[in-house]
Amino acid sequence: MNYLNMQDEKILPVVVELNTLLSDYNIYYQKLRSFHWNVLGKNFFDLHEKFEDMYNEAKLKVDEIAERILTLRHHPVSKFSDYLKMSSLTEAASMITDHEMVDELLNDHKTMLAQMSQVLKKAEEAEDEGTMDLIGAYIRELEKTSWMLNAWSKSTSDQLKKETTNS
Repeated sequence: MNYLNMQDEKILPVVVELNTLLSDYNIYYQKLRSFHWNVLGKNFFDLHEKFEDMYNEAKLKVDEIAERILTLRHHPVSKFSDYLKMSSLTEAASMITDHEMVDELLNDHKTMLAQMSQVLKKAEEAEDEGTMDLIGAYIRELEKTSWMLNAWSKSTSDQLKKETTNS
């Protein structure tokens, strides 16, 4: 029974893009775990806690994306070997500096935001409001996390764009 009132041929491209995003999030999740375990230095307490918050959030998204794929009446990719093949993200060395970890994550965010845009494009074409709603919220949240990590990586003497501020 098709309880979604959506055409299967329109949904399949959405599922393909969601499975790619699911793969991205699984690689990202594991990278965050590794960084959480291996961060060293004066920023240990801040980043150890932040990475834990981030991997817990990523874990929830992995489940939500897989459940969305199931809602669309398809099976989510579930083998790590497939995640490595499908994802645009790559594994990272665990013994890197805190600043390299943050740079790595910001690069991943850029890639993941591009993939989310692909999901949105296919969902719009399929008139899949549920997926659009889900991914729209993910974009907003990942952009905010990116801003925070980027701010952390700056010097206190760095400035925002002056043409947009009143001070």
